[in-house]
Amino acid sequence: MAGRGRVPGAPVVALCLLLVSLVACGGGPVAGSVRAEVQSLLDRRAEAVLDHDAAEYARTGTRAGFGNLRAVPLADWSYRVTALDRTGDTATVSADLSYRVEGHDRFPVTTARTLRLSRDADGRWSVDSDRPAGKSGRQLWDQGPVRAVRGERGLVLGVGQSDAELRDYAELADRAVPAVSDAWGPDWPRRVVVLVPESLEGMAGLLGSPASSYRGIAAVTTGETGTGARAPADRIIVNPDAFGLLGDSGRQVVLTHEATHVATRAHTSAATPLWLSEGFADWVGHRGGGRTPAETAPELAHAVSQGEVPAALPDDEDFGFSGDADRLARAYESGWMACRLIADRWGEERLGAFYRAVGAHWQREGAVEDAMDRVLDTTPEEFTARWRDYVQDRLG
Repeated sequence: MAGRGRVPGAPVVALCLLLVSLVACGGGPVAGSVRAEVQSLLDRRAEAVLDHDAAEYARTGTRAGFGNLRAVPLADWSYRVTALDRTGDTATVSADLSYRVEGHDRFPVTTARTLRLSRDADGRWSVDSDRPAGKSGRQLWDQGPVRAVRGERGLVLGVGQSDAELRDYAELADRAVPAVSDAWGPDWPRRVVVLVPESLEGMAGLLGSPASSYRGIAAVTTGETGTGARAPADRIIVNPDAFGLLGDSGRQVVLTHEATHVATRAHTSAATPLWLSEGFADWVGHRGGGRTPAETAPELAHAVSQGEVPAALPDDEDFGFSGDADRLARAYESGWMACRLIADRWGEERLGAFYRAVGAHWQREGAVEDAMDRVLDTTPEEFTARWRDYVQDRLG
């Protein structure tokens, strides 16, 4: 009897275990269902952006940011949910935002976003906020309404800038692009995207770095190396505070310098030292100008006048935005003089071939040595000695 008394309880235990199993397993589909709902919501939101449909956008949640995007010529805009953390009727969503600027990006720019969502009494989710995730840089439209001006050779997008100011940038870009093609060749897109935030702080926000890192820097170019033809278009990002202090010729040199980085990106790799990439961009920027070497490289000329001829080409660390403006200027000017030497001694075509040969290595070790041997028929030691003599002769 005792043995038979335990039998009725067994199914109950089994049933309890089954119920626990069903509940545990049920967590997956429920979470998956919420994720699918959120993905569908973000798909609708993205479609509303592309369709310029303010009413539909509002039906997906907050309207914040919609007006800021109105002038941006978007070819694509989409979200991909990567993580979801739900607490009752609220959720935090991590998502990758991918977008393409029409006429410029062959492949999408992707940036991480954090979205806060809430669910109403009818069970419908809506977006409460959409912000850059973690250390991701802000997008230009995160900073305010974007204005757009198209030139013949590029697109200028700005916040806090007038149309007249943006047209000035477009004219600079229109002159920069053919100047770069004349020096580098036609094997690049020959179009640029220029972003002009309202201030230095806005520039730093786009780059996800402290403003102090870029104080005194007129512009930088961002892009992806190592992705070949699949990379989205580079962005030339202007620091309007520093850029505004330049004269007309200085502004043109800066835009041409940055456009050179756009042109050479596909041939720039981890093997390319900064003295070459920055020196080449400066060489193109100053090419054809009427200034003397001493006028173009004043900090290096001053050092030479004090008997301080550099012993070696600058290291990558010398190009860091550390706050030592004189050291940074000497690094850029030294790289420019090295590229000018190659153009003068071996010819402009050989300078371009040398740049491409170095970048083709995809690793730093041996890249410059091999390219100097194959393209310039020299060694780094011989080149450095010739460069030091050239610097002293031209700047002394």
